[in-house]
Amino acid sequence: MRVIVVGAGVVGTMHAWHAVERGHEVVQIERESEARGASLRNFGQIWVSGRASGAELETALRARELWEAIGARVPGLGFRAIGSLTPVRNELELAVAEAAVARPDAAARGYKLVTASEARVINPALRGTFTAALWCERDAAVEPRPAQLALKEALLASGRYTYLGGREVREVLGRGAVRDDHGDTHIGDAVVLCPGAALSGLVRELAPDLPVRRVRLQMMQTDPLGEALTTSVADADSFRYYPAYASEALDTLNAGQAQAPTAAAHKMQLLMVQRHDGGLTIGDTHEYEHPFAFDTLEDPYEHLTEVVESFIGRPLPRIRRRWAGVYAQCADTSRVVHREQVRDGVWLVTGPGGRGMTCSPAIAETTANELGW
Repeated sequence: MRVIVVGAGVVGTMHAWHAVERGHEVVQIERESEARGASLRNFGQIWVSGRASGAELETALRARELWEAIGARVPGLGFRAIGSLTPVRNELELAVAEAAVARPDAAARGYKLVTASEARVINPALRGTFTAALWCERDAAVEPRPAQLALKEALLASGRYTYLGGREVREVLGRGAVRDDHGDTHIGDAVVLCPGAALSGLVRELAPDLPVRRVRLQMMQTDPLGEALTTSVADADSFRYYPAYASEALDTLNAGQAQAPTAAAHKMQLLMVQRHDGGLTIGDTHEYEHPFAFDTLEDPYEHLTEVVESFIGRPLPRIRRRWAGVYAQCADTSRVVHREQVRDGVWLVTGPGGRGMTCSPAIAETTANELGW
């Protein structure tokens, strides 16, 4: 079988990976020379802890297995089974963590409530003030910026993979056939469109009523911390945004403890991961109203800096990068991804939202199974 994959973000690349793994020939076409979107502008978190019970959690857990297996074969991914800690500071936040640990699927997620002292044994860099923490052993991380290149190198080594960068697919010609903006036609037994957040142009023509929205966020990266941050770290505001934490305790938290004004205005939570070079990737905000702003705002960065410093008990290293990114999210946020046959032999896969990096290997595996690869 010959598979044409359009889009070289993490979702598209994982579709290419599964097709090659199953013995097929793949041509992957990317409008940029290399992927530049949300697949690079993210935390690199394999984030099991906050996923909704049911299909979303099952997808995340399967993806976690696949990431670990692929990481063993592709060291450039920088896969690390580091887990995560969410420190809590008061009884309202603690109650949400306790409710999470009491969930029937808590063991599958690797949830455990630990004291502040136990949390500092797990992650000695957390020298700030907090009373306890929610530990999630199943969370992990990869290096998002080099991951796509590392995967591409591994795919090229198979001898069944061709990468065509700097080409935008403009037209579907018929079953399994597309034409790019160089005028070249690419014919396969199946075409999988993985456009990320690029939902205009051809995608709009093929799926004019696509139930997917775009979301913009702001993030930053620091100079090296100078010590190991041995887990990823979230704050209690993350409880408000992830479906796994829904409970009466969360309702009480939302009613009794408002977010800081900046966090509320920008729909914020803290997520933080250390990169291989020692720097910290920190975010994030959420913006839903179009048109998106073209500039980044300083208030969210100041808020994140204050929260991080309160956890690590020391000044944050110099911020060396700030950026904004846009991802595509299913309008029905309970859905993991939107997968649709848009023409004979042509499928569209988009909208995993902030779950794209976590769930992409399992999303692509499901596509491969459903299409009979």
